[in-house]
Amino acid sequence: MTLLHETTTVAPQVLLGNHLKALKLPTFAREYEKVAMESVQDRADYPRYLLRLCELERIDRERRNIERRIRAARFPQTKSLDTFDFAAQPSLNKPLVLELARCEWIEKRHNCIALGPSGTGKTHIALALGLAACQKNYSVAFTTAAGTAKTSQHGQTADRRRTRLRALHRGRFRTTLRGVQPAL
Repeated sequence: MTLLHETTTVAPQVLLGNHLKALKLPTFAREYEKVAMESVQDRADYPRYLLRLCELERIDRERRNIERRIRAARFPQTKSLDTFDFAAQPSLNKPLVLELARCEWIEKRHNCIALGPSGTGKTHIALALGLAACQKNYSVAFTTAAGTAKTSQHGQTADRRRTRLRALHRGRFRTTLRGVQPAL
């Protein structure tokens, strides 16, 4: 009788695990027992239990999507505006940079170009704006002007460059920071 009881309690868990995997709900699969225990302690009803699991799944999914977009952007390093020393660059318009970090310029399909001598933080700002865009659900492709020039020299025909420029002009890559860094 004990064996039968163990079989009936294991089978639903195994089936549930398989269903959650097929539905691509890894956080549900990982957290449902823990959240169930917490719900029992808090005397929460089933809808609250399911709501908490859905919240955890959504938070985890958003985190993984941001991580995926950051990897896909191919940043040489991850920099944020928190690590930028605005005091070292007093001529830099900090309110404008913070406004750009809200990424409204991307939605409006505006360009953003940073000009200035080396060592003034253009790349740091571009990386930070790219990271902010990834965190706001935009896909980003990061490259330097030198990287773009190198790509153009190696194997890209004039027709392919024209096609790429047309696509950029039409806004197909409106959320990319390619070759030119944001204007400050």
